Amino acid sequence: MGKAVVLQWVIGVLALLGVSQVDAEDPYFYYTWTVTYGTRSILGVPQQVILINDQFPGPKLEVVTNNNIVLNLINKLDQPFLLTWNGIKQRKNSWQDGVLGTNCPISPNSNYTYKFQAKDQIGSYTYFPSTLLHKAAGGFGALNIYHRSVIPIPYGYPDGDFTLLIGDWYKTSHKTLQQSLDSGKPLPFPDGVLINGQTQSTFSGEQGKTYMFRISNVGLSTSFNFRIQGHAMKLVEVEGSHVVQNLYDSLDVHVGQSLAVLVTLNQPPKDYYIVASTRFSRTVLTATAMLHYANSQTPVSGPLPAAPAFQFHWSMQQARTYRWNLTSNAARPNPQGSFHYGKITPTETIVLANSASFINGKLRYTVNGVSYVNSETPPKLADYFNIPGVFAMDSIQGLPSGGAATVATSVMPVSLHDFLEVVFQNNENTMQSWHLDGYDFWVVGFGSGQWNPHKRKTYNLVDALTRHTTQVYPNSWTAVLISMDNQGMWNLRSAAWGRQYLGQQFYLRVFDPVRSLTNEYDIPSNVLLCGKAVGFHP
Repeated sequence: MGKAVVLQWVIGVLALLGVSQVDAEDPYFYYTWTVTYGTRSILGVPQQVILINDQFPGPKLEVVTNNNIVLNLINKLDQPFLLTWNGIKQRKNSWQDGVLGTNCPISPNSNYTYKFQAKDQIGSYTYFPSTLLHKAAGGFGALNIYHRSVIPIPYGYPDGDFTLLIGDWYKTSHKTLQQSLDSGKPLPFPDGVLINGQTQSTFSGEQGKTYMFRISNVGLSTSFNFRIQGHAMKLVEVEGSHVVQNLYDSLDVHVGQSLAVLVTLNQPPKDYYIVASTRFSRTVLTATAMLHYANSQTPVSGPLPAAPAFQFHWSMQQARTYRWNLTSNAARPNPQGSFHYGKITPTETIVLANSASFINGKLRYTVNGVSYVNSETPPKLADYFNIPGVFAMDSIQGLPSGGAATVATSVMPVSLHDFLEVVFQNNENTMQSWHLDGYDFWVVGFGSGQWNPHKRKTYNLVDALTRHTTQVYPNSWTAVLISMDNQGMWNLRSAAWGRQYLGQQFYLRVFDPVRSLTNEYDIPSNVLLCGKAVGFHP
C-alpha cells in the first residue's frame, strides 16, 4: 500500500466520522458517545460490562495531529462517570482532562461535551474511565494520532495498521471489586488476559508486506510480555516518541503504556501465534491471537513462543535500550534531538516514595506518606474560584519523610517553566507504574536499591525517550526529567488502578500568577459544577 493510498485511507476514516472543516490547518470532528451497561460473555462467563455506543472495547478514535475533537458523552450508567484521555497533553487545557481533580463527574442520565485538540502529538494512546472502578468493566478504547502529511516519518508507510488493547481481566464485577478495596483489601490476582476484549482474535496480512501493531496495556494491575511466533518486531514509536529502531523478539509492556512496532510477514505462509502473558507473577496468565497469512492453508502449530526466562533485571536492561531517534521528526518539523534536555539544570528535585500503609485499620496506598482522597469539589475548580478548604499546597512534601501515614486532597505547587528532576522510589516488592497527565517526560535512569545524587552519573542525558508512563521495578528507582511548560492542575498517579483508587496519586498545580490565555485557556462555558463550586459562574 503506497503513501497516497495510506493517506487516502486515513482521510477516509476521518470523513466517515464526520468532519467540519473550520480552517485549512485544524479541522473539527464531532462525536456522540453513549455509555451504557451491557452483558458480554468474556472468559466463558456472562458479566456486566461498560459499553460505549454498544461497543466493547469502545470506539477507536483516529485523528491527525492538531485535529480538534468535540465529543458529547452521555452517561446512562447508575453512577457518575468520566473518561480521561491517557497521554493526550491537553495543552493549556486541563479543564478537559477528565479526572476528578479537574472535572466534576457526569451524573447518571446527563452529558458533558469534551472539547480538546491533539496539539503537536502523534502516536498510539488510549482512553478509559477515571471514575471508581469503572475501568474494570470496560469503557476503554484506542486513540491513534496520525502525522500530518507535511511531516515525514522515519519509516516506510506500513501496509496495514492493527491496534491491540491488551490487559488483565476480572470475572468479578467492578462494584464488587470496589467494595473489596473499600473494605481494605488489595485487588486480587486477575482471572485472565484479553486482547481487544476477547480471548481469540485474528490479524490477517499478506506475505512480504509490513504491518504496524499498536500495543497498549489497558489492564488494572499487571505487566505483560508480547511476542509473535517466528517474527521479529521493529520498535518505532513509544507514546509519541520516535525511537531508535531496534529489533525485539518480545517486549515488556507495563500498565498504562503504549508502543508501536513494525512486523514484516517474511515467513512461510501459515498461521502464527500472537501471545501476551503476564510478567512477574507466580501464576502466568496467557492470551493468544493469530497472525494469519492471506494465502495460508496451515493452522497454527507448535508450542507458544516462550516468555523471557529472566525477570526484573532483564526487563530493566530492555527498557534501557529504548532510545530517542534524535534526527527524526515527531509531530513538528524540528528533529526530536533539537531539544537538549540533558544540558538543562533542574530547578528542583522531587523524590516520590510509594508505600502500602494502614490508616484507620484499612489498607491505603501513599505517596511520601500521604494517601489522596477525592474532594466533592475538584481542586481545579476550587483553585479557579478561590474556594477555601478544599486542598492545601503544603499537604504533600517533595521528599519522603517519616511519621504516620495521613490522608489529604494533596496538591503540590510547581511554577510554570520549572524543569524538574523527579525520582520514583519503590521500596516495595511489587512493580509500579507511574503516569503524569498533561505531559511526557524523559526517562533518564533506572536503578536498583535507593536513589542518591551519585546515581545521576548513570543518567542518559543524550537520547532518553519521552513518554507519559514509566515503570519502576521492585526495590528500585526510576528518574525522569520534566519541562513544566503546561499550566494547569495535573494528575500524577499510579497507573495500577487499585493503588490509584486507594490513594497513590496527587496533583501538580503548575501555575503562573499572571492569568493569560497564552498560558491557559479560559474555563469552558459548559463546565460542570459540583461540591462547593455550585452556584459559581464561569
